[in-house]
Amino acid sequence: MKPPVRTVAIVAAVGVVGFLGWKLLGPDAHRPHRLSGYVEGETLYVGASNAGLVSTVAVQRGDRVKAGQPLFALDAAQLTAARDQAAAQAAIASAQLRDAQKGQRPQELAVFDAERAAADAQVRQAQADYSRIAPLVKKGIYAPARLDQVKAALDTARANAAAVARRKDVGTLGQRPDAVNAAQSAVASAREALAAAQDRLDQISPRAPKAARVQDVFYQPGEWAAANQPVVALLSDDRVRLRFFVPEAEVARYRAGMAVRFSCDGCGPERTARINYVSPRSEFTPPVIYSREARQRLVFLVEARPDPGAPLAPGQPVDVVPLEGEK
Repeated sequence: MKPPVRTVAIVAAVGVVGFLGWKLLGPDAHRPHRLSGYVEGETLYVGASNAGLVSTVAVQRGDRVKAGQPLFALDAAQLTAARDQAAAQAAIASAQLRDAQKGQRPQELAVFDAERAAADAQVRQAQADYSRIAPLVKKGIYAPARLDQVKAALDTARANAAAVARRKDVGTLGQRPDAVNAAQSAVASAREALAAAQDRLDQISPRAPKAARVQDVFYQPGEWAAANQPVVALLSDDRVRLRFFVPEAEVARYRAGMAVRFSCDGCGPERTARINYVSPRSEFTPPVIYSREARQRLVFLVEARPDPGAPLAPGQPVDVVPLEGEK
């Protein structure tokens, strides 16, 4: 072998040995095997059930919102008028029910009292006539027919007094039970109509269902939003999850409820996430995921929800530490 050729061969051999030594003993040799994945978020699109003109938008893209915080509102003039009309109808129905449940007015009951006083006076007068005539009839001064007359007058006065008393008792009562039941049903119907009108009014000014960050705002004040058209897009922390891919030979280790460690650029120290889903179907490594070991092409999708910490951005790549040791 010629000296130049021998020299090239020696240099090449030294290079190969050095490269193998670097791979075996270099920093990557002690770096744990990682599973490639990314962050995915389930966006919550908030809209109104009615079409209308957007009157206010209380948030901007990138804002953090708390649960119950107002997001936007449509013009409420028509729905407010409908709500007020329903409230008036409910008030009318309630007043009619109260009127049906109570008796006549005090002034009307006072008329019964006056009639009762007059009837009682007639009874006293008839009783006095009877008490005066009865002894005279026994003595023969008056004929028995005279006693029958005063006795009939006394009975009539007593019956009239009893009738007046019964009329006052009836006057203190409400309407018939069927009428009261009808009034109660009218009140229930009016209250349901009011609740429905209030619900429609609330739906055009939705609030954040939970703490989240505003991902996007699609409409501005003055624009017309169609019914059920998203106006604001929210991404809450509990709707963010990791999606990573596990080789077919290792998928049996991963089960829902288990914890994994992961890292990402700019996320600081390693964090933890808890597996919530393991796909029962295998797939080939997606083109956007670059496997560190090309021979492991068959993978299973695994999803994990990260523990509380700094917000993660959807689409952000992550490296997940495999379970049961490092490679």
